[in-house]
Amino acid sequence: MKRNIKTNIEHYGEDYQRFLGAIAPPIFEASNFAFSSYEELEEHHKGKIDKFVYTRGGNPTIKLLEDKIAMLEKGEECRAFSSGMGAITSSILSLVKSGDHIICLRGIYGPTYNFIYNYLKRFDISSTFVDGRNPMDIKSAIKPNTKLIYLESPNTFLFEVFDLRAIANIAKENGIYTVIDNTWATPYFQNPIDFGIDIVVHSASKYLGGHSDVVAGVVVTNKRLIESINKNLHLLGGIIGPFEAWLILRGLRSLPARMELHQSNAIKIAEFLSEHPRVIKVNYPGLKTNPYYQLAISQMRGFSGLMSFEIEGGERELKRFINSLKIFTIAVSWGGYESLVIPGKHVFKDRVDVIDPSTNLIRISVGLEDADDLITDLDNALKIAFS
Repeated sequence: MKRNIKTNIEHYGEDYQRFLGAIAPPIFEASNFAFSSYEELEEHHKGKIDKFVYTRGGNPTIKLLEDKIAMLEKGEECRAFSSGMGAITSSILSLVKSGDHIICLRGIYGPTYNFIYNYLKRFDISSTFVDGRNPMDIKSAIKPNTKLIYLESPNTFLFEVFDLRAIANIAKENGIYTVIDNTWATPYFQNPIDFGIDIVVHSASKYLGGHSDVVAGVVVTNKRLIESINKNLHLLGGIIGPFEAWLILRGLRSLPARMELHQSNAIKIAEFLSEHPRVIKVNYPGLKTNPYYQLAISQMRGFSGLMSFEIEGGERELKRFINSLKIFTIAVSWGGYESLVIPGKHVFKDRVDVIDPSTNLIRISVGLEDADDLITDLDNALKIAFS
């Protein structure tokens, strides 16, 4: 029977009788698992049976999480990592080797940019950063040794949306792999694999976990590509712990309700900011006036709670605004229940990906508080900033 995504989040992969009738799955906080006999050990080494052996390679709690995420992202396999960067770097390393070339769309997460542009140089892996809003920019950057196109959509801080169908088609026509960071939209609102993207990665620390109490990452792809990612997971040791996997499983239960409220709050706040006389620009693709709105609704079923905006004035007004907020907390990361704020002035410093944002760019993560209270907080802070 075909089920709605909300029902699948709660029940897919669950087997209560397997765990003595427990409704919530147990945490298998074990490093290794015993063989019943010498013969079973031999059968496993020959690849004739599959069983849990060592948590670095697999664990029942982690496996349930991986099965659920793979289902949600409409992929064949998922692997969970100890951080989002563990998932991102292992995915990239599974696809490229010395002498290869990567095309990267502008505005990606800072540590990912640093890994691609700086770290991979030591292995003679080059990169080209392109605007990407016109897919022809990507096509023009392809070289004979291009193996990967990496992107986020929407991207970091500016929340530009890219044409996933066109990018995937260009990649497939040229035998190039594609990897996308889908953390902003979550699989509840966007499934890039539907458009032909090869690998989807997430920082599960954000919306998938949802409670600002866990650091983790996930990768979703097909059975063939997961084999190389598995090798990196085993060799580099970036496995998620069973307790962290259980926390994300718990967070997933409320993902639909949380994302709907994040979206509802964010749209109200984006509309308020877009009409405020002291706000120059709001970067949120969920606004109907946003230049990416039509493309966004053709690819996504909804919008998350992360946006940015620019205010008038200079550093004085920026500081006064941020310091005057009472509900929005100054902190990095995002995607939890609480509303956060961070200035964007240093995000793209000394980067080559052709972004020169305003020095008064501000990012907010809209949480699950009352929308009217959040708007009042922003309004009061703006009044103080320009008083």
